[in-house]
Amino acid sequence: MKTSLLALACFSFPVMTFAQSIGHKLNSAISILETDHQFKYAGISLLVKDAKTGITLFDKNSRVGMVPASCLKIVTSVSALELLGKDYTYKTALSYSGSITQGKLEAPLYVSASGDPTFGSWRWNHTNRQSVLNKIVESLKHSGIKSFPGIVIDVSGWGTQTIPRGWVWEDIGNYYGAGSGAFNWIENQFDIVLKPGKNIGDKVEIISKNTAGKERLVSELITASKGSGDQAYVYYSLNNSTVYLRGTIPAGTQSFGIKAAAADGISYFSESINEEWNKSGFTDSCIITSCAGACTELTNGAAKPLCIFESPNLDSINYWFLKKSVNLYGEAFVKSIGFEKSKSGTTDSGISVIRDFWSNKGISKPAMKILDGSGLSPANRITAEALVATLQYAKTRPWFNSFKYALPEINGITMKDGYMEGVRSFAGYCSAKDGNEYVFSFIVNNYDGNPKAAREKMWKILDILK
Repeated sequence: MKTSLLALACFSFPVMTFAQSIGHKLNSAISILETDHQFKYAGISLLVKDAKTGITLFDKNSRVGMVPASCLKIVTSVSALELLGKDYTYKTALSYSGSITQGKLEAPLYVSASGDPTFGSWRWNHTNRQSVLNKIVESLKHSGIKSFPGIVIDVSGWGTQTIPRGWVWEDIGNYYGAGSGAFNWIENQFDIVLKPGKNIGDKVEIISKNTAGKERLVSELITASKGSGDQAYVYYSLNNSTVYLRGTIPAGTQSFGIKAAAADGISYFSESINEEWNKSGFTDSCIITSCAGACTELTNGAAKPLCIFESPNLDSINYWFLKKSVNLYGEAFVKSIGFEKSKSGTTDSGISVIRDFWSNKGISKPAMKILDGSGLSPANRITAEALVATLQYAKTRPWFNSFKYALPEINGITMKDGYMEGVRSFAGYCSAKDGNEYVFSFIVNNYDGNPKAAREKMWKILDILK
């Protein structure tokens, strides 16, 4: 008995000493950070745990709700992998009903929308715009259909609100603020090509856009110094009829491209379809409408399939979601969770399912007050404790390796980062040179000054874990 206790004591002592050492270093570093002029009025939250034992090595404000920015994607990703499965795919079906007389279809074509965020995306060969359009044209020609009155997109079961609550106007018109709906096309974003002036302060000219509806573009952009980067923002008018471009783009180039959010995926798709019709010999223009209630032709078995589009599996989509921080994918994941688990493809229903799931895993709902799946809303609140618990849970799942692989490598650490005005966040896993492994969440809200400088100071603290 004495021998056992002695052995336990000998084992515990180095562990405790090690924990105290890391905790002391982090405490000293955080104390210095708090005196820094950038962080004088900031809220700081840092939780570090031993990844193997779960022992808390350092804790500062880990139960305080903080704005996480894109670190919220960790919760969305883990929830989607667990609730939908890494092999989950989206299926979008094209079908028709009625008879075909001399190549003329009397009834419209039907599209069964699935919320697929990759439909038309350039990130995979079989999902890109031209591959999708080619498949549609080929299926129509194979069936003998040469003309038809239009396309009806069935969006039943999905909500009409594409933008989550809490998003700010400055974000919504830009590519990273594209809304997710039952039907998405080319990630609901389009390209605008601009021509800067020769001198600082000159007006910026709009050269072209790949069409995304009938919006009128108005440039209020001015030319900034060479190397100043993309400081252009896209603002829709309240009726979506006019798109204003404001801010600056740099001088020194013949052209400069930016990406904007399409106001409506269905309208965007309509433009693409009609462009393809003109090239493929179809005589009629294609009118596309949506059906919010279940289309009778699809529910009574009258519709005949033409082709089915299947997305990459969720594991593959999740890679881009985390690695490149594609907001649209996170919003689609949340709505898909709502659709699959409660038959309601809305953000609110998906968030409700997610919070219930984590509540059953021991994360209190007040610790996870979230409004979206991407972290773009500055109204999101989550605790460092909840983020670390999510990361720890992921380590126990069979899909963990692919989840970890999808996390970016930043400053030599496997972690997701988040950034918006006044917010910097990091959460993930760190393997130290001595073989120790840590799981952590580090969030700062309301810092002042240069965001790059703030990031470097936070990285310096995380370097202690290496």
